[in-house]
Amino acid sequence: MDMHRPRESAVAIAGGLRRHPWLSLLGLILVGLAILILLWDWNWFKGPIERQVEARTGREFDIGGNLDVDLDWTTPTIRADRLRFGNAKWSKQPTMASADRVEFRIEVWPLLRRQVRIPDLRLTRPVLHLEMGPQRIGNWKFGKGGETDTQFAQLRIDGGKLTFVDAAARTDIAADVSSQRTHEKAGSSVVVEGGGHWKGNRFRVEGTAESPLALRDRQRPYHVDAHATAGATKAHARGTLTDPILLRDFDLQLALSGQDMADLYPLIGIVTPNTPPYKLDGRLTREANGPNGYIWHYDNFRGVVGDSDLAGDASVATGGARPDLHADIASKRLDFDDLAGFIGKAPHAGDGESTNARFAAQTASDRAKTRLLPDRPYELDKLRAMDADVRYKAHRINAPKWPLDNMETHLRLENGLLRLEPLNFGVAGGQVRSIVRMDARESPIRTRARIDASGLNLRQLVPDVKLAQDAIGRLGGKVNLAGTGNSIALMLGSSDGDVAVGMGRGQISNLMMELAGIDVAETLKFIVRGDRKVPIRCAFGDFAVENGVMKARSLAFDTTDTIILGEGTISLRDETLRLKLRPRPKDRSLISLRAPLWIDGTFKDPEFHPDYGRIGLRGALAVVLGNIAPPAALLATLELGPGKDSSCGGRYAK
Repeated sequence: MDMHRPRESAVAIAGGLRRHPWLSLLGLILVGLAILILLWDWNWFKGPIERQVEARTGREFDIGGNLDVDLDWTTPTIRADRLRFGNAKWSKQPTMASADRVEFRIEVWPLLRRQVRIPDLRLTRPVLHLEMGPQRIGNWKFGKGGETDTQFAQLRIDGGKLTFVDAAARTDIAADVSSQRTHEKAGSSVVVEGGGHWKGNRFRVEGTAESPLALRDRQRPYHVDAHATAGATKAHARGTLTDPILLRDFDLQLALSGQDMADLYPLIGIVTPNTPPYKLDGRLTREANGPNGYIWHYDNFRGVVGDSDLAGDASVATGGARPDLHADIASKRLDFDDLAGFIGKAPHAGDGESTNARFAAQTASDRAKTRLLPDRPYELDKLRAMDADVRYKAHRINAPKWPLDNMETHLRLENGLLRLEPLNFGVAGGQVRSIVRMDARESPIRTRARIDASGLNLRQLVPDVKLAQDAIGRLGGKVNLAGTGNSIALMLGSSDGDVAVGMGRGQISNLMMELAGIDVAETLKFIVRGDRKVPIRCAFGDFAVENGVMKARSLAFDTTDTIILGEGTISLRDETLRLKLRPRPKDRSLISLRAPLWIDGTFKDPEFHPDYGRIGLRGALAVVLGNIAPPAALLATLELGPGKDSSCGGRYAK
């Protein structure tokens, strides 16, 4: 071994240092930096960082764990553990945001241009608590924005939690948020699942949304696809939001379904009557309406309510004294009993008809009652909670028990005053036009109705009466009623006014008229020889209504064969009938047990029968005369035909 070689090397190095002093100094510095970096405790920077954040935001900020840096001359990686960001001073919750770990890469050279480029950000078990505070200011409002241009490329969230509380609106939401495992590219979407209370009503939500990084660009639409349920009500929203933090603009396709549209009231403040199960799908958008309001549009929606189709456009304006609903809707086919909720009744539940548990229970209750008129009271607070202007048209009506053809109405509701102007129906080939006014600004409700009917086809009005199949004639009438009460039954039971119906010339089965008068001889003749039509001269009924009782002022049905005169009352208050009809033939008959006919009983169980006492008296007299002389028995049943024509002029509505 050469013992002189190390000494020669040292001499050579010393000579080199003397020849290149600056390079030698740089080398020593780099070596020193390398040693410093390897041994440096990055936690020294925690204090300055915490103070800088607090100065900019006015909130507490601390890094409770380690701060570490993996150096790279272009994109070093920075990790910080157990971070906590303080909440607004007015909040009872001390922490607004926290995370077990925040890890990100940052590009070095753009920092020289005051640009922050973070190609990758990863949050481990982050928790974000959003809260609406006094003066409707959120806890996310703090500090002032800086001038630094910051851009993120990719965000990963592992096991995140998001909460939102708005105590004044009785709303609290808690959701789990995580990035989708199948997407590793920039802008990967997140999965959200959670629930809570919305305006005091429990709900659940789940869905997907774009990466939260997309929220920084308030002009760029943010894509969402979410399902929510609140009780039996379900919603599916898919589409875009612009600036979703402030909910500035919407363009969503929104599907709604549930057991009863009335369940929407506590959720969104929109009042509807009780309905059968429904399913709708339409486009939801929003626009500003003054400084404090919005107009929500639900356009081109289509679907079903019960067994009826429904389509149209609707909008709700907020920012005024009350929500204001405007809608233009239509049905190609309306199942008429789907409207039963408007008057406090339940739709028919048999034969495959759509219904819900609430209506099924109400149907069972109604069947047990002895009365027919709806007695369920209107909820005055709901009638006063919203304004509305709604136009509705049904092109065809399915109503097996009613000869209804179509329907058209214009509903207006303002501060508890409801008007149906008009409420029109096509009925039996004719028209029923009405105007209804319900004033719910005070209790009880004051109601006034004016109804005009014209051109109603007699045969179509009684399609199930076989002897009326060949009847010819058209009916009309007028109804003017005013009453007070918070249900249909109370309104009618307290009403005053007039009811008049009438019919001009027509034809009806002669057999029916003879049966009405219990003319045995004439009835047998028509059964053997065949029926024929009898001309109707006129028919009319004129009733005065006082305190819910209709009293006949005049009542007649006049044909060339028989005139039937009537008298009596119809009680809307007690739901009872007491009408006496007296047939008067215009011909002679040998065998007639002609006697008054009674229409009595209740609305739910009416009865139509002859005066059995009068028939029995005639029969007994015939027996006595028959014992004297058999031909004399016919005297008791002989009808000499004293009936005279009525004065039809001006008695009926054409």
